[in-house]
Amino acid sequence: MISSPICSMIGIEYPIFQGGMAWISDGKLAAAVSNAGGLGIISAMNAEGDYLREQIAIARSLTDKPFGVNIMLQSPHVEAVAQVVVEEKVPVVVTGAGIPTKYIPIWKEAGILTIPVAASVAAAKMMERAGADAVIAEGGESGGHIGDMATMPLVPQVCDAVNIPVIAAGGIGDGRGVAASFMLGAVGVQVGTRFLLAEECSVHQSYKDAVKKASDISTTATGRRFGGNTCRCLKNQFVRDFLKKEYEADTTAEDVAMLGAGALRKAAVEGDIKTGCMMAGQISGMLSNEQSAAEIVKDLMEGAEKILKGAVAWVK
Repeated sequence: MISSPICSMIGIEYPIFQGGMAWISDGKLAAAVSNAGGLGIISAMNAEGDYLREQIAIARSLTDKPFGVNIMLQSPHVEAVAQVVVEEKVPVVVTGAGIPTKYIPIWKEAGILTIPVAASVAAAKMMERAGADAVIAEGGESGGHIGDMATMPLVPQVCDAVNIPVIAAGGIGDGRGVAASFMLGAVGVQVGTRFLLAEECSVHQSYKDAVKKASDISTTATGRRFGGNTCRCLKNQFVRDFLKKEYEADTTAEDVAMLGAGALRKAAVEGDIKTGCMMAGQISGMLSNEQSAAEIVKDLMEGAEKILKGAVAWVK
């Protein structure tokens, strides 16, 4: 069985994090992943503290295992949700869209592990200096908001640059990706897109069906023109309209930032797969079946073990 330092650090059985996806990663999905031995993660997204408290209560009603909360530091309610995780004694906080320097001291005092997402070596170093307990090195193959670096070159460079544990993310959808991440120096992986097809995932069925129909070239990235707001999603009418507007001569960075407002909710909650945004990673073309969260975690780990055990055949 694969075990790693991140397992003992958090108290989980397998080094698998479920990505914190807005409008998707709720208490039910997080509990299912945690019950399967991984780390389920609730997305605080841009919601108020009461929403997060409700989802934490749902998770705790379904599991007694550790789970985490993903906090977007640019959320208008970040102050409130940062305090909620303290009051609720959430074991792990994963952060995105910034450096959580302001909040790490209060989370440490509460016994909460802080594991930020970093899309570059420089960002990972800043996370370590700020006091992060581990870091998630996320490549541009991921669904949702991404940086420029791909996972393969990013992970080993981050591993070389920091002294805290590194979790790999981006383009990981089966045991081969998990095994490759360990070979790059990571001690665990974060998986988002594959959990879209978990039976416990509440994302709209039309969204799930679109992922299942995807090919290797079905995703693209919007928001590259001005940087800082790049997002990978499945190609549809929303994306085509977005890209057209993004590259018009008179479009500003502020215009681009507003183009996607509310679009993810339209797809994830309402099932509007034409004018909504379906965030998904490049592994979408690998996915075709809906499974329970437990089956997904088992497949990831058993697949990785098989690959790693067989790797010695190449060493002479």
